[in-house]
Amino acid sequence: MREEPKLSQEDLEKIQHFISTGYNTVDRKPFRGFLLFIVTWSIVAVLGVISYLIGKWVGYL
Repeated sequence: MREEPKLSQEDLEKIQHFISTGYNTVDRKPFRGFLLFIVTWSIVAVLGVISYLIGKWVGYL
C-alpha cells in the first residue's frame, strides 16, 4: 500500500535547486567569541563596581 509521491521528479529537482541556490543567504562576519567574552566581562565588572560604590554610599559595606 505505497502512496505515489505528490510531487513529480521534475518538481523535486526544482525544489532541490531552489534550496541549494542560497537565495536567502547573507554574508556575515565571522563570529568573534573572545570579543563577546570581553564585552560581557566588562559590563559585569562595571555593574559590580557601581553596586559596590552604592553599597559604600548607603552604608551597607
